[in-house]
Amino acid sequence: HTVSDQAIKGGKELDVFLKTLAPKVEKNIMRAALRAGANEIRAEALSNVPVDTGDLKGSIRVTTRSKRGVVYASVKAGGKKAPHWHLVEFGTKPHRIMPRDGGGLVIGRNLVAGVDHPGAKPKPFMRPALDTKSAEAIAAGAAKIRERLTKEGINLPGTEVE
Repeated sequence: HTVSDQAIKGGKELDVFLKTLAPKVEKNIMRAALRAGANEIRAEALSNVPVDTGDLKGSIRVTTRSKRGVVYASVKAGGKKAPHWHLVEFGTKPHRIMPRDGGGLVIGRNLVAGVDHPGAKPKPFMRPALDTKSAEAIAAGAAKIRERLTKEGINLPGTEVE
């Protein structure tokens, strides 16, 4: 399933209602809902990621931000300990590895001028997570909206995921 295959029953009504809330409350509710949905995708990415040292797995995280009143959530991988995430996700073509300083590469006890790398097959873990968990992400987001509205003392029927 893709996100476009899903519909939230009462989605238009929910959007109109959210616009009547105080902007800070609306922003907090949407941030929580998007984070809940993104965590569904993150969990799947964690189960799909190949593990060597664990640095790549440890780098998969959910972030949220707000820009001009619109809230965004992202599932990200990489960072200082795992800058190679894209090489795992997309693979690499055969290529030559050369030393940076013009010297040589030490492989075992040998000093070599360069190495021909055969390339690496892709091992996607992020895109399959989105493809397989988008419906669950939408459901988690809708459930979080219902939970937060209930916490605010508002019961809004009709926001079930179909």
